[in-house]
Amino acid sequence: MDTFRGLIRNPRARSWMVGALAVLAAAVWLWLPDRRSDAAGPPHTGDKPISVDVANVKRTDVPVYLDGLGTIQAFNTVTVTARVDGELQKIAFEEGKTVNKGDLLAQIDPRPFEQALAQAKATLEKAQATQLKADQDQKRALELFSRKVTSEQERDTALQAAAASKGDTEADQAAVKSAELNLEYTKITAPIDGIAGFVTAQVGDLVGPSSGPLTTISQVDPIKAVVTAGEQAFTEFVTRYPDPAKREERLRNFEFELILGNGAVYPQKGKFYALDRNIDARTGSIRFEVTFPNPGNILRPGQFGRTRVVYDTKKAALLVPEEAVTELQGSYQVAVVGDDNKVSIRPVKVGERFSGMWEIIEGLKPGERVIVQGAQRVQEGIAVTAKLWAPPTQTPAATAADKPQQP
Repeated sequence: MDTFRGLIRNPRARSWMVGALAVLAAAVWLWLPDRRSDAAGPPHTGDKPISVDVANVKRTDVPVYLDGLGTIQAFNTVTVTARVDGELQKIAFEEGKTVNKGDLLAQIDPRPFEQALAQAKATLEKAQATQLKADQDQKRALELFSRKVTSEQERDTALQAAAASKGDTEADQAAVKSAELNLEYTKITAPIDGIAGFVTAQVGDLVGPSSGPLTTISQVDPIKAVVTAGEQAFTEFVTRYPDPAKREERLRNFEFELILGNGAVYPQKGKFYALDRNIDARTGSIRFEVTFPNPGNILRPGQFGRTRVVYDTKKAALLVPEEAVTELQGSYQVAVVGDDNKVSIRPVKVGERFSGMWEIIEGLKPGERVIVQGAQRVQEGIAVTAKLWAPPTQTPAATAADKPQQP
C-alpha cells in the first residue's frame, strides 16, 4: 500500500499509470460490441462458399499392369580367344564398335602355319605315291594268285602293304586338313554380330589358347531384360491358363514396356522370350526374359529398368482419383458433394490402387461427385461451390503390387 501511495505521489509514475489505463479502457470498449453481437444470435460468417474441385464417380474398364524390375543383358555374349599360338601381327577392329559376323578382328603371324601346311602337303603327296604303287602291287598279286602263280602268303603280304599305305595316306590327309585349319585360325574373326569390347593384347604379343581372351563381343540387337516376378503373380497366371499351349500363346502376345532409370519409356516394345525353370526359394520370385529391339544400340548390358505389361483387364471398376481418398488409421473416407452442394464425409472400402486412381468397392455409387482438391477445408454439411476437376493426361492402370491393406 505504501508503495502504491509512493507511485501516486511520483508525477512521472502517475502519468504512466494514466496512459496504461486509457489503453485498457479503449481495448474493452472495442471488444464489448462483438460480444454483445455474439450473444444476440448465431455467428456471422459473411464468407462465400468454399470452392472445391470434384470428379464424377464412374465405372470403366482399365488395363491391369504387371510390373517387374529388370537387368538389361546381352542376348548373346562370346569370348574371343586365339585358337593357335603365335605372334599377334594385327588388330583389325575398333574397341567399342559394332562388328559383323565374319569380320576380321586380329591376325596372328601365318608364316609358321603356312610352312607346316606345305610340309603336310608334301608328306601327303609321298604317301599318295606309295599308296598308288601298293594298290598296283595288290592288284597284280591278286591276279597272279588267281592264276595260282604266286602263293597265298605273297598275296597276303601285298594286301597288308596296300592297307598300310592307305592308312598312311588318310593320316597325312588329316594332317593337311589340320594344318589348313590352324592356318585359318591365324585370322581371328567375329563369331556373331555385336559390339566388341576392349582388346587385352597388343601387336607383337604372343597369344594363344592359354593366354586368355583377346576381347568379348556382345550381341545387343535384340537385347534382353531379365525380370523378376512375384510367386503370387506367377501362380495367378498359371491358374488362369492351366493349358500350357494357351498359356504359351498368351505369353507370346504380351507387349512389354521398358521404363529406364531416368523415368523415360523406351520406344520399342518387348516380347516374352523365356521363363526360368524354378522359383527362387530365398526371394519367392521367378525370373523371365523379355527381348527388345535395340536399333542404334541405345540399351547396353548392365542397365537397370522396370518392365510393365498389360496382363489383364479390370472390368467395370468404380474409380475415383487417389487424391479424393483420405486414410485415417487404416480407414478410408471421401468427401461427397450432394445435389444441394453440401458436403457429406463418407467412409469407403477400397480395392486395387491404380496409376492415379483408386477402386472403390463399397461406399459410393456411379454418378456421385467426390472432392479431389479442397477436401481438407471442408466439414460435414458445409455448402461448397463445385467445379469439375481436370485429371492428368494418363490412362489409369492397375498394378499387381498396389493393393492396399484392408482394415
